[in-house]
Amino acid sequence: RRAAADARQTLSSLEAKARQAQGEENRLAASLEAAEARAEATAKERDDAETERQHVSTGAQEAEARDRLLSAARQKRQAAEAARNAAEAERRAAYGRSRRLERLAAELADWRSRLGGADGHHADLASRLEEATKERDTLAEAPSETIIERRRLNSEAEAADAAEEAARDARVAAENAERAADKDARTALAALSEARENAARIEERLEAARTRLATVERDLVDLLDVRPEEAHRLAELDLSAPMPDRAESEARLDKLKVERERLGGVNLCAEDELAEIEERRGTMLAERDDLLAAIETLRVGIRELNKEARERLLASFDTVNAEFQRLFTHLFNGGEASLQLTEAEDPLDAGLDIIARPPGKKPQVLSLLSGGEQTLTATALIFAVFLTNPAPICVLDEIDAPLDDANVERFCALLDEMTRVTDTRFMIITHNPITMARMHRLYGVTMVEKGVSQLVSVNLEAAEELRESA
Repeated sequence: RRAAADARQTLSSLEAKARQAQGEENRLAASLEAAEARAEATAKERDDAETERQHVSTGAQEAEARDRLLSAARQKRQAAEAARNAAEAERRAAYGRSRRLERLAAELADWRSRLGGADGHHADLASRLEEATKERDTLAEAPSETIIERRRLNSEAEAADAAEEAARDARVAAENAERAADKDARTALAALSEARENAARIEERLEAARTRLATVERDLVDLLDVRPEEAHRLAELDLSAPMPDRAESEARLDKLKVERERLGGVNLCAEDELAEIEERRGTMLAERDDLLAAIETLRVGIRELNKEARERLLASFDTVNAEFQRLFTHLFNGGEASLQLTEAEDPLDAGLDIIARPPGKKPQVLSLLSGGEQTLTATALIFAVFLTNPAPICVLDEIDAPLDDANVERFCALLDEMTRVTDTRFMIITHNPITMARMHRLYGVTMVEKGVSQLVSVNLEAAEELRESA
């Protein structure tokens, strides 16, 4: 019923659309007729203008009039062309609307046919509903027969399932038996193949044994000049006893052959050679005893030298450490520094660590200090060694390069003190003007002429005395 109502409503809307489309078509037809009338009037005006243009004179006014008429005719022609295009567009639109009307009519006929089908389907559904009601009443009267039939069918289904399960188990067992038989067959084939190969190998070994037996018999005849049956008597073998191992017998035979070849011929001078060897042995034993005694003497001397070296090293280390601490404090105007032996209990194998603490810093190793601090610390260590064992000459190459002006002054002051305390002559290679100003004598190389070098020396002490006297 709802489908029929929807179909009727759709049919009403389609009829309204058809009427609207018919009205639109009538309006478009009227517009098309008006556009065609305007096009005809425009064409007539164009023909009149063309006729007037043909009858005009050649004068200037007439030429102007002609131009105006031409422009007016051109405009009217354009208007006629536009009207024609509009009429063509209206015609295409009318054709499209007529096609739309035809489609709407087809859809209307379709909906009417569907409405008739819906009525037939409604009658069919009513008849089926009546039959279903009758069948429901019939089934309601006999529920017990349905239950009995269902139980019977369930029992038959269970029996069928059991039979299917048994058949499945039998099939699995058959498949397993088939696989086992295939496996046994493959195993038997492999065993047969292996037996054939073993038989072939045994046959080859038997043939090789026969060949070797023939070779051994020939060798016995060639070497011992006896038959193989009599060889056991020569070898003093008991045939009733078990035979010795073949590999062991061959190894013993090879060993005896090697010993026989090593003995060689009889040496008639063996006794004299033995006496000579005994004499040489006694001399070598005496030399060995002398070497052992010398080694022990050297070990005692090394121990004494090491003992003395440790004592002198420790004494020198203490002296150098004390001088280093004093010079470090002098260079840095404070702070602390020390030397430590590390990495071994024996001082002769120990390493050396330099622990320095400039003023205002924590104690740290030399590698953690700045460049200038490392230079001053190394300078203090060098001068501490010189104070312990002064040398006649000390050459310092660019030692003041990493130092700033204040540290250069400290270095020069320490150098003056070292000059007063020791007899060492210090030779310094430098480019620092502060260091050069504190020296006693300057040496330099200059090039007066291109390619000609000249050594120049200046005695600063004499120059200062000369200045004071002047």
